[in-house]
Amino acid sequence: MVMLGEFQTGQRLAEEQIAEQLEVSRTPVREAFVRLHADRLLSRFSDGGYFVAEIDLIDLRDLYELRLALELQGINRAREFGIDHDRAALLALRKEWQAVQKSPPEPDGSFIELDESFHVALLRASGNLALVEVLESVNVRIRPVRTYDFLSEDRIVTSTAEHLGIVEALLDHQIPLAADRLREHIGASLEVVEERAAEAMRRRALRSRITREV
Repeated sequence: MVMLGEFQTGQRLAEEQIAEQLEVSRTPVREAFVRLHADRLLSRFSDGGYFVAEIDLIDLRDLYELRLALELQGINRAREFGIDHDRAALLALRKEWQAVQKSPPEPDGSFIELDESFHVALLRASGNLALVEVLESVNVRIRPVRTYDFLSEDRIVTSTAEHLGIVEALLDHQIPLAADRLREHIGASLEVVEERAAEAMRRRALRSRITREV
């Protein structure tokens, strides 16, 4: 509901009202607030209440640029420094995502965790753990909006296939091809995220205007 723009930016979320609407107790709603706050989709008032956080699309583009640079460096290490990727790790990653491809999860924001694990594992296979640490910090900052990427079945199917394509290229020692596929993959993700985040922002603005007029 937050990601689809069903609440206004800055709107205090009423725990009891949402629990009644979803026909659940207040406990899972409270737990959802905590999780959404950790993912930076919600912010907190000084009295402890929660409200919908604003999306910064300019900051998002900058962070995606940094993310791409980090991951490309991981792939290109094998070409620039003659360092091979951890083949056992790549084989394990391929096996894991072949299983995901056979039985894809339901489309929702939780797929972000599985997606992040792929990119971290891929970078770790390059052997540079310092790059991995920086990527993990970037992931935390872009996670709130990256969840918009996985709200439809086609995005999960497409992303899974792209993951496998990147790994296959690395296993075949086709470093330039792997880099190209990664660049296209992250670029497509940014395009989808920006479009859906912008749409959510438009919905929130419209709801806010309607509320003021009423």
